[in-house]
Amino acid sequence: MDILGDKKFVEVPGSKTHELPPLLVRMAPAVRRLDRVMEMANDLIAHEDMLPPGQEAAQMDLALNLIDQYMGFVQHWQWGDSILEWIRQCETTFGTRIDLRNLLKADLWPHAGRSSFVTLIGDKSVDTHGVGIEKAVGLRLTFRQPPPLKCFSDQFLLYLNSQVGNTAYQTWAGLTPSPISALPPERFTFDVVNMSVQ
Repeated sequence: MDILGDKKFVEVPGSKTHELPPLLVRMAPAVRRLDRVMEMANDLIAHEDMLPPGQEAAQMDLALNLIDQYMGFVQHWQWGDSILEWIRQCETTFGTRIDLRNLLKADLWPHAGRSSFVTLIGDKSVDTHGVGIEKAVGLRLTFRQPPPLKCFSDQFLLYLNSQVGNTAYQTWAGLTPSPISALPPERFTFDVVNMSVQ
């Protein structure tokens, strides 16, 4: 096991570089009806009594802010969903290659040891367009599907969103049995493909 700084890397047999499946990501938030999202934001503001009556301009600004926060949430969730699917594909790849087969423990999915793939994405300096990958995976571990805006409180979207995602990821990754080992980034390659409709 190689150690670089505070990070330990697993020893990958041989010297060749292994190609992993492509990471397929919808980089733009997939929301079918933006007018419906705007309606939900306005309902949330009215229901939570966030502003006194007669403040239409302030209500519009707050609704747009909530929508922006929600779209960021959806974008993070989509990245997390894509990353978990990519990890499944990587597990299959590792399972079919004799030189990689023993690097993964054979525990049930989603084993926290798979967080080494999330670390690999960071080590490879993948351009996530501002999406925090740990938060993204944490939000996907928390939510099977992205809930509609009406399911959230203003407090969640404005304050708790990042804490929930990061805490969920850290809890999941913290369950990894020792020794915690990362995959050496120079030994693996993969492409990131934008699946958003242009």
